[in-house]
Amino acid sequence: MSSFNELDQTTRTELEAAAFRRLLQHLDDNKDVQNIDLMILADFCRNCLSKWLVTAADEQGKALDYDAAREYVYGMPYSEWKAHYQGTATPEQLAALEARQAQKKAKE
Repeated sequence: MSSFNELDQTTRTELEAAAFRRLLQHLDDNKDVQNIDLMILADFCRNCLSKWLVTAADEQGKALDYDAAREYVYGMPYSEWKAHYQGTATPEQLAALEARQAQKKAKE
């Protein structure tokens, strides 16, 4: 069995793309997981994934609109996802996010 780095670049890219698509499907299957929860736990959210797609496109000289990237990540227009699935952040969530951000800043 080979290690990931021993695979050819095309195979690695295909596996990475498949894993990314699976991550998006997992997030779609778990709409109850709020972006703020992701930010508290892992310091990224669905919007971050959208921004990373735009950055990746830009690095390859391709134009990708942020709203189009967000629609891809969310599986629907962001306004629709927000209206149907985004809850109001609780005081506890806001405090946890603030603590996470303070922790990051302290490491800088």
